[in-house]
Amino acid sequence: MEHYFTNNKDLKSEMRTINFEKNNVVFTFFSDLGVFSKNHIDYGSRLLVDCLLKSKEKFQSLLDVGCGYGFIGIVLSKLTSCSSLMVDINERAVHLCEKNIKKNKITGQAIVSNCYENVYDKFDLIVTNPPIRAGKKIVLEILNGAKEHLNPNGCLYCVIRKDQGALSILKNLSLQYKCEIIAKSKGFYVIKAKID
Repeated sequence: MEHYFTNNKDLKSEMRTINFEKNNVVFTFFSDLGVFSKNHIDYGSRLLVDCLLKSKEKFQSLLDVGCGYGFIGIVLSKLTSCSSLMVDINERAVHLCEKNIKKNKITGQAIVSNCYENVYDKFDLIVTNPPIRAGKKIVLEILNGAKEHLNPNGCLYCVIRKDQGALSILKNLSLQYKCEIIAKSKGFYVIKAKID
């Protein structure tokens, strides 16, 4: 079965737009078949963005891993005036993300990367709504690999559903990071992790 983290060259295109408003700013996102949450903004992603906008975190650079069409990175970048790099293994998602960066006029870049394969910089903030269906190995690679790409005092924020292993993932993360649960809503956990 094809999932949104693979590249299916035969998948037809049915482009659509999704509008979203936050802090009196209207965003428009291009979406398509073969990407995560193609018809609406995922609740977990919205929760993650809300938590960061309410937090006291100071960041000038962010990395969105598994960015899809770019919702998390683009909204945070626009509303905090930070620069962002957004990466995904899905080429169609990255193409959409590039279009959405231009459409929403942010300082950002989208590249194809398998986890951190093509990421060479360090960031103040790494965000991810990880691709749970890719399997726990990939999810942990994204989460545990973040520490190699964080600036001093940088942090990782992720959102995971409780019924998709949030608590076991939190336990794993706690081996390498100082972790806290920032929010719980509708079965989603937002976890903040800093290098211990």
